[in-house]
Amino acid sequence: MKESLRVLVTGAAGLVGAEVTARLAAAGHEVTALVHDNPVLVRNDGTRLETGAVTCLPGDVTKPRLGLPEAAYQALAAGGLDRIVHCAAITDFGLPDEVYQAVNVDGTTHVVELARAGGVPLVHVSTAYVCGERDGLIRETELDEGQQLANAYEQSKFRAETLVHKAQADGVRAAIVRPSIVVGEERTGVVRDYKNIYAVLKLATEGRVRSLPGQYEARLDLVPVDYVADVITEVTHRFEEAAGRTFHAVGAPLTLRDFSDVMAEYPPFQVPRFVPPTSFDAQRLSRRERLYYERVMTLYASYFRRRMRFDDSHTAALTTRRAPENGQDFLRTIFDHCLESGYLGVPPADGTEAAARPDVTGPHATAVAHGAGSAESDAIGAGR
Repeated sequence: MKESLRVLVTGAAGLVGAEVTARLAAAGHEVTALVHDNPVLVRNDGTRLETGAVTCLPGDVTKPRLGLPEAAYQALAAGGLDRIVHCAAITDFGLPDEVYQAVNVDGTTHVVELARAGGVPLVHVSTAYVCGERDGLIRETELDEGQQLANAYEQSKFRAETLVHKAQADGVRAAIVRPSIVVGEERTGVVRDYKNIYAVLKLATEGRVRSLPGQYEARLDLVPVDYVADVITEVTHRFEEAAGRTFHAVGAPLTLRDFSDVMAEYPPFQVPRFVPPTSFDAQRLSRRERLYYERVMTLYASYFRRRMRFDDSHTAALTTRRAPENGQDFLRTIFDHCLESGYLGVPPADGTEAAARPDVTGPHATAVAHGAGSAESDAIGAGR
């Protein structure tokens, strides 16, 4: 039995946050779940997390003292915690810069202030895509390499991680976990929220967008939500070994050629054609296809040309859990579940497209993997 810890988890209602909370509670720890506007913790499989071992604490990371009453905040700061696990963040793409600043950057500032005030070790959940548009091997030891960051989400997560590094230099003890694109459970493909990459897959496999700017050699890194939660939990448990280091929670990278080959195995799926960005002209698309491309696909376009590979040597040395080794097999698992659940499949031919696709062109079409859609939606993926 591991030593019982008093742990505060921010963003506990999010996809990854709920799974981390469940694991910590199951291990016998006393977990306080900071929640914004959703006091019900729902796990990835859709079941409610029993709150017997979890105390839900209403708060707001965007506010000083996490929006808590003074007495509650001082109780946490005055020796009330052994760990803070900071999962809260906004992961939707295409939002105003001030939203990312308030939640992802200011929110991290406020969490760091609590860690500093109470001398509490901090596990900060970032994203592997703070690497921006760099190609080649991305090491866990690297952060600011002069990279071009692709969007406001990546910029905010970069700034947040920079804050944590500065806090470490000032004496705050911290470890950082960087997930890549968080998707369904490794064995079953089950996922609570069809967001980020799922909206892209829906438009592509239904033939809504048939041509995209991209390189077939570009890589997308998909990682199972259960693996990410296991890594974060292990870093929390073994903080004395993890302190001061960064851990990539990543999967087996897939090239766009791999995606195309696996899509072609499924008769219901259309397979998009990737056109070199220098040759792609959105004006040649049909009006409807151009609409989908401009509303959704442009938000993810940079991910179709990146050729990075994430080093995870720190993670491999610390944890016993291993990520999926075969990216194509894992992608098949994801597709199989999407078909079984009805999320992917043959689109209707009777003109009722909009009614059949509530998640594709609405606000959630731009959400990136694992988020609850609230001010504390889970921030993991490539766009956390």
